Amino acid sequence: MPDYKTIHPHFKLNGSAFTTTTLKEKAHFFIEEGAVFEKEIGEFLLQWLEDSPVLHAKTSGSTGAPKAIEIQKQAMVNSALATGLYFNLKPKSTALLCLPATYIAGKMMLVRAMVLGLEIDGVSPQSDVDFNRDTVYDFVAMVPMQLLKTKDRLQNIKQLIVGGAPVSNALLDKIQPLKTTIYETYGMTETVSHIAVKQLNNLSTITEVSTVNTALLSFEILPNIIIYQDDRECLVIEAPLLLDSKIVTNDIVELQSTTTFKWLGRFDNVINSGGVKMHPEQIEAALKRQIHSRFFIASEADDRLGEALILVIEGDEMIITPSVFAVLENYKKPKAIYFIDAFAETTSGKIQRQKTLALLKKA
Repeated sequence: MPDYKTIHPHFKLNGSAFTTTTLKEKAHFFIEEGAVFEKEIGEFLLQWLEDSPVLHAKTSGSTGAPKAIEIQKQAMVNSALATGLYFNLKPKSTALLCLPATYIAGKMMLVRAMVLGLEIDGVSPQSDVDFNRDTVYDFVAMVPMQLLKTKDRLQNIKQLIVGGAPVSNALLDKIQPLKTTIYETYGMTETVSHIAVKQLNNLSTITEVSTVNTALLSFEILPNIIIYQDDRECLVIEAPLLLDSKIVTNDIVELQSTTTFKWLGRFDNVINSGGVKMHPEQIEAALKRQIHSRFFIASEADDRLGEALILVIEGDEMIITPSVFAVLENYKKPKAIYFIDAFAETTSGKIQRQKTLALLKKA
């Protein structure tokens, strides 16, 4: 079993091989002479190469204030091994790092490279990723915005995982013709990156692009993960190689089997309107082909229903015709529509619903 103190002999960063000593030297060079993203890489590498068996990472802050948590380095090694097994990554496989090394997704790309012996290139983690189109990459991780902006330049990328935010149905349509096999990931900082993935394109069961809906596709768990539901129907994760104890999430899921599930929405977002419980995320999935601006479904107090569904749209006010909601059952159609100049969001670009609603009330 590999451990965090060993660097795979085939590991390369930007075309160069390293020993522990020379990798420390490279990290110091990045910190002293590199661009901002290289300084972040250098700082993480120095933390990784320290004798301490733990390091600190920041949560994304999508459901609360970002916080620092302690992660076992061996758990990160074990996560890298599970990803390597699932995606068939071998020594000398090529990878691209285009995410910031300050968050778990970027850190784990580097860990996978050091543990599995990947040849990884690091580029600036901007939304429109600038990478060498002539280089063949076996494995790349992006966020949805990066995927949207680079979708026409992925011909030499074999497998790509996308996480950090849900993939919209509109983006799902755009990636169907691509040869690159693209997967959406499920996970969090606490689970040391993803613990499940779902394939988004190159699906033999899909006959027409217009029939694809992210909400209908299932996540498949990685090796050595156990999942089940609590009494709220929320996902519970047990991963002995990653976690000291089980994680009880606030994600409501539908279990298809012991290894697959569909994500329905957040327990804290559930709306009870007239005695009917609804998942905003499912309504949003149905509307994403109809509304091209960013939006989300929420609720406001209502004397008759208790909670009434509302639609919040980012940007200038526009005309929304009733035909937009034809895809919804009557009881799922919003009772009011609001516009706001800009959504509140985390540093990683995730929409903060409650903060946005608070801004809307002040406006």
